[in-house]
Amino acid sequence: MAAHNELGKKGEMMAIEYLKKKGYQILQHNWKLNNWEIDIIAQKKNEIIFVEVKTRSDNYLMQPEDAVDYRRQRRMTNAANAYINYYRVDLEPRFDIIAIILNDNRKEINHIEDAFPPTAY
Repeated sequence: MAAHNELGKKGEMMAIEYLKKKGYQILQHNWKLNNWEIDIIAQKKNEIIFVEVKTRSDNYLMQPEDAVDYRRQRRMTNAANAYINYYRVDLEPRFDIIAIILNDNRKEINHIEDAFPPTAY
């Protein structure tokens, strides 16, 4: 497996552990339906949280969260709609980003709650 894939998997596992420690219930990890995919789906109180995890070894060129551009936000919104409809979810949706810098010298997690509103088609 490519090094960037391994880094991404480590980041997702770190994000899951982080969320659990913060009192989130993890509902799904790497949820897929057709072409839709969401890294983590969690619940806390009356919200369902759709989480995009971005892991980088450094932030030299850009912050990891900056990779969640308008196109990615739109895909997440569509995937969240598919999930909500498929499972008939009646909770308030929220979109978070967990940005991780992970290398031999650094382990940094930045959880951006309510990172963006649902994006129209």
